[in-house]
Amino acid sequence: MAEKLKQSQGNVVTGDRFWDREKEIELFIEKIDEGAHILLVAQRRMGKTSLMAEAAERLGEKYVCLFVDLQSSRNGPDAIKEITVKVREYMNLWQRTKDLFGNVLVDYVEEVNAGELGVKIRAGLSEANWAGKGDELFRILSRSEKPVVIFMDEVPILVNYLIKGEEGKVTGEGKRRADQFMSWIRKNSIEHQGKVRIVISGSIGLEPVLRQAGLSATVNNFVSFELKAWDEGTAKDCLTALANEYGVKFEDGATGKIAEKLGLCIPHHVQMFFGHIYDKCKGRKNMVCTVKDVEEVYNSDMLGVRGHVELTHYEERLEKVLGMELSPFALDMLTEAAVVGVLSIEAIAAFAKEYSKSVTGVTEAQKEILQVLQHDGYLKKTAAGFVFESKLLKDWWKNRHEAFFTSVLKRRA
Repeated sequence: MAEKLKQSQGNVVTGDRFWDREKEIELFIEKIDEGAHILLVAQRRMGKTSLMAEAAERLGEKYVCLFVDLQSSRNGPDAIKEITVKVREYMNLWQRTKDLFGNVLVDYVEEVNAGELGVKIRAGLSEANWAGKGDELFRILSRSEKPVVIFMDEVPILVNYLIKGEEGKVTGEGKRRADQFMSWIRKNSIEHQGKVRIVISGSIGLEPVLRQAGLSATVNNFVSFELKAWDEGTAKDCLTALANEYGVKFEDGATGKIAEKLGLCIPHHVQMFFGHIYDKCKGRKNMVCTVKDVEEVYNSDMLGVRGHVELTHYEERLEKVLGMELSPFALDMLTEAAVVGVLSIEAIAAFAKEYSKSVTGVTEAQKEILQVLQHDGYLKKTAAGFVFESKLLKDWWKNRHEAFFTSVLKRRA
């Protein structure tokens, strides 16, 4: 029977919808079994959250797995609250954990929902006591009959906020708060090694964020685990399985053309492309997808308004990581790479000269920008200069910015 796969655009996937990451999940679980703390690294939409969720499902029999989303957290107390709420799923640990918050959980009943519980717990946390409460929480977890794995998603967003706050600027106080939080994680990861494993991930890279604050050493006891894009064969197999599920018939060469247009087969982009193709086929009541159809869908949908909604986050997250001062500099260099086809050494030098009046320490700032752009999967270095890794992202960026852009080398003419 032909393999089938249901669509799952933008959703966390596990089980039957977790497509062809067997080698990665086996190695990931092997590292957890060895007691490693892991820094899960990948571009956006590569499937990091799904990998953690799938690992949690597979490890559920022999580990206590706490899946904690810190996207909305803004400080240490928020993070402790999120971890504590997840502990309630394990009643033997929860009975001991409740004593930590006895003063605010006096009238607690088991029927209270997670949101209400979170509010109560947060009321018992402050900047003065969260680290101590967090230390005690780790001690409780370390005494669990089963070893514990804490999957911490979106840690970089929290740390970035700690460093920069609402204004988006690195401050001394922000560095102090970020140092306190990351040092707290490091301290407990070392103290409870073998009993508690910590996995850190997020939609922006943690390492570039920490580097800006001089805090890279806080994760030097974490093992880096990179989740890469699918190869062409895996992407084509996924498309075929989706087609089998939804009655689409790909003409010879059509799935290869999809992989070619994407350039980099990021799982979400593969699913997104299929979704547009399915809509087109269904709408015209002809389920055969030709190579020409692929071209049309790419130009009208993947690069169109609907595609922009999906891809705009690539632009937004640069401002989060680099701040208001450096993000225009980064956007300018990215647009050069998209429109010209390469960010050449000559162009880099020209940008440095152009931005020298508005950016303090322009040379170091430019180095930092290029490190971020490479780490987070926008650009890769070649002999000619820096080019986009993803053809889709390059074409989208060009489509969005080309009309109002002049190459930096022509600006000097």
